Amino acid sequence: MSQKILVADDEPNIVISLEYLLKREGYAVLIARDGQEALETIAREKPDLVLLDVMMPKKNGFEVCQALRASEDLPTIKILMLTAKGRDTDVAKGLALGADAYVTKPFSTRELVQKVEELLRRPA
Repeated sequence: MSQKILVADDEPNIVISLEYLLKREGYAVLIARDGQEALETIAREKPDLVLLDVMMPKKNGFEVCQALRASEDLPTIKILMLTAKGRDTDVAKGLALGADAYVTKPFSTRELVQKVEELLRRPA
């Protein structure tokens, strides 16, 4: 069974390109276009990894990350923050809230795929 990855981003071009890239690598891809939808999809589908944008409507990525880490039901889900917010304080905040990795946009697709593979190989 292929591993499930949730792409949580409100930018359609990013969603389309990530969905294509990850499906090509053999992953099952789920989509959420805002933070609330991301939390609902995570609870329902329990993906292995969430690619999480910070700036989204309804709930931002930091709120989603914090809610996910506070949930006792979902401790093994990996979180990769994928965002244009690349200041040191943003990176530190994402990692402090429990993100497993932080990648800033624009990003290299090759590097992103390597990071995804690395996170999914890590023990829970």
